[in-house]
Amino acid sequence: MAKRIESELVVDLRGRSIETLDDFWDAVAEPCGLPEWFGRNTEAWRDTIQTRGISEVIDSYDVLVVHVDKRGVFAARNREARALRSVFSGRQSRLVVHELL
Repeated sequence: MAKRIESELVVDLRGRSIETLDDFWDAVAEPCGLPEWFGRNTEAWRDTIQTRGISEVIDSYDVLVVHVDKRGVFAARNREARALRSVFSGRQSRLVVHELL
């Protein structure tokens, strides 16, 4: 039996300043093909990457991988940062947070 290779949409945001969740939504909107009516909140993001059916771009891949630097919102230990990180748990998406050198 042939093994299926998963396709990945890789969005590399390293080097980009992401201080707020709005910065994150701005950064992923274009490469992820988010529609103008996208809710710009973690619940809408969860629907987009886990349930699917919102972004044709994301839906055309098996897995979404987002790379970010550990700074700004991704260095914070606040409720918003935890909520955003938790959305990425699952087989269909990964958030890779890179330590700054």
